[in-house]
Amino acid sequence: MGRDVLILTEADLRRTVPLDRAAVDATERAFVALAGKGVVMPPVMSMQIEAANGEVDVKAAYLPGFDGFAVKISPGFFDNPAQGLPSLSGMMVLLSAQTGLVEAVFLDRGYLTELRTAAAGAVAARALAPSLVETVCVMGTGAQARLQVMAAHLVRPFARVLVWGRDAERAAGCAADIATALGVEARAEPDAASAVAAAQIVITATPARAPILRAEWLHPGMHVTAMGSDQDGKGELAPEILSRALYIADRVSQAEVMGELRGAMRAGVWTGGRPPELGDVLTGRHPGRTSPAQITVCDLTGTGAQDTAIATHALALARRAGAGLRLDA
Repeated sequence: MGRDVLILTEADLRRTVPLDRAAVDATERAFVALAGKGVVMPPVMSMQIEAANGEVDVKAAYLPGFDGFAVKISPGFFDNPAQGLPSLSGMMVLLSAQTGLVEAVFLDRGYLTELRTAAAGAVAARALAPSLVETVCVMGTGAQARLQVMAAHLVRPFARVLVWGRDAERAAGCAADIATALGVEARAEPDAASAVAAAQIVITATPARAPILRAEWLHPGMHVTAMGSDQDGKGELAPEILSRALYIADRVSQAEVMGELRGAMRAGVWTGGRPPELGDVLTGRHPGRTSPAQITVCDLTGTGAQDTAIATHALALARRAGAGLRLDA
């Protein structure tokens, strides 16, 4: 007996699955589920393909209460731009949690990953950032830097954005794009310390392998969302930051091997034992921010749970819109 499988391209998904509050809420469900029982989320499978300057990550997660579970393949081949090809690509497959049959294939070229990563930043900001935010500093000038700022604006509307990047021209371009998209004041700030000092939310969105945010720049009341450290060897925060702030991991087991927590542990400056996870804050197991002056840090390494949540959300929207191609499998 045949069963329909929905095939969706990047263009289909960009038309039907926007970065909005619904996407943020769907992603929050993933973190809430991670705080419960019955989750099956294996360690990230990662392959380095040095001959082609490439890497491939595979993530998956089964979450109780979700009708399906996603398996995602994320390649990054960093010599591609010289050939006129994108560095990042990928796809997701959503399978039924009851039968294991394929329900949808998302040929998204990384779009859903971009979306759920930005949405996770918004979940963190909604849970941990100060209630009033006037200025956001983003360290980074790529697509995710833009998306993180747009997602944060959904939950903490702000009037000003300061963009810091190593390339002044790219920083100016990123600021211009943000100003156009959000209708806020946005400008490049060449001095990172000044940008951080002026902001209530600081977002780090780079592939840095050496700290770009220094501990001496921390100031009362700020929130940091760090999302660039998703592999061993990467790290955006000075290790001392974690011991001077309320540190929250998206998933401790991942943060210990590929997140900012790994760097702090290796440097010998982490003495806090097992840190809370974002799901603990969302479910009330941990109070999160307890005073306006508290400094908070959320370390987003990217989880398979987020992929399952955004894939489930995308399938529901696609079915509602009649998008994609149905195949009899």
